[in-house]
Amino acid sequence: MLIVHVHIQVKPDRVEAFKVACMDNSRNSLNEPGIARFDVLQQQDDPTQFLLVEIYRTADAPAAHKQTAHYRQWAETVADMMAVPRSSVKFAKVYPEDGLP
Repeated sequence: MLIVHVHIQVKPDRVEAFKVACMDNSRNSLNEPGIARFDVLQQQDDPTQFLLVEIYRTADAPAAHKQTAHYRQWAETVADMMAVPRSSVKFAKVYPEDGLP
C-alpha cells in the first residue's frame, strides 16, 4: 500500500472551480482498481490550501492513474489554478495492518 499526500495552494479566485475539478477526478479515480481511497481536503483556516490523500493498493497504481483520461483532464484543468507548483510526500502504511477491524 502506498499513501501519497499532495499539497496544493490554489489562487483565491479559483478555489470553487478547483474543488469541482478535484471532486470529479476523485469520483472517477475511486473506480480504478488500484485506488483504495482518494480524499480531497480543504484547510479550514486557509481555504486556498488543499490536501489530496491518495491511497494506492500497489506501487504501480500511481503510474496507471496518471494514464487515465480523467487524471489528464484534471491536470490540464487545474494547472493555471495553482498559486505555486504542487508537492507530494509518499508514505508507507504502518498500522493498522490490513484485515484488522
